[in-house]
Amino acid sequence: MIPFSVLDLAPIAQGSDATQALQNTRDLAQHAERWGYARYWLAEHHNMIGIASAATAVVIGHVAGATSTIRVGSGGIMLPNHAPLVIAEQFGTLAALYPGRIDLGLGRAPGTDQLTARALRRTLTGTVDDFPRDVLELQSYFRAATPGQPVRAVPGAGLNVPLWLLGSSLFSAELAALLGLPFAFASHFAPQHMERAVALYRTRFKPSEQLARPHVMLAVNVLAAATDAEARRLFTSIQQQFVNLRRGTPGQLPPPVDSIEDVCAAVELQGLESALALSFVGTPDTIAPKLERFLEKTGTDELIVTGHIFDHAARLRSFELVAAVRDGLTG
Repeated sequence: MIPFSVLDLAPIAQGSDATQALQNTRDLAQHAERWGYARYWLAEHHNMIGIASAATAVVIGHVAGATSTIRVGSGGIMLPNHAPLVIAEQFGTLAALYPGRIDLGLGRAPGTDQLTARALRRTLTGTVDDFPRDVLELQSYFRAATPGQPVRAVPGAGLNVPLWLLGSSLFSAELAALLGLPFAFASHFAPQHMERAVALYRTRFKPSEQLARPHVMLAVNVLAAATDAEARRLFTSIQQQFVNLRRGTPGQLPPPVDSIEDVCAAVELQGLESALALSFVGTPDTIAPKLERFLEKTGTDELIVTGHIFDHAARLRSFELVAAVRDGLTG
């Protein structure tokens, strides 16, 4: 049985606000738990008026406190924005509050623009070598403290919070393999590099205390509805948001339109087809065989599903239908 999980950015729909977005996130997580999703991941982004999950550890606590069994984690924490000790304390606290349910996924991108990254970090003088060192430092804080250890994460020491590395290129795949960590690939917006990254990770994987064999999670866009036409219409919200980001005008999640061709230029449509190639949109009968082929081809160990839909009720229904498709594939 291949576990399905949820990736959520707590999207703020046009005409709504962060309060409603975070309430919707909590509600979706509660439903996802009942529908048998394995994990609920939240992502760190900054200075984006359409995303409410900037304080990711806080939102994870919000979700974990409203659920009881589903694992809750970060997909991911952008580690270069933070001192490793701060993240160790935050996730050590979460692990102390919700034992056995917290995952810590790490990325090395800023999750924002360069000006905002400077405001977060106060300096941009780091190098690419800092990320591996920061990951190792973070790992050390979760191990049992040794006598005389001068700096400890409290809470955190001895809790061994599971780490994941996230990526959309080959860098994190190679680092995850070297450190023996599970690897999640952002194929929902960078599908072109997926196969090479996964092959590199599996080929170069070295067993670790955390993980004995390679473990891959792939992210895909999945939107399900009663008809193919309805699902395609719901998908136009994601398409518009992606185009707006590419235009340099990110905003709140827009309502769907009848035809994406009416609001995008031809070159933008080509970009959508490339970046969102791993999107499964339609009725359960339409998406089930396509998902099954994808799972067989990739041999992924887990699938993480994202699907930002303007209407919350339609979003809930989509994830419910996807859970039914999962059960059909595994049953």
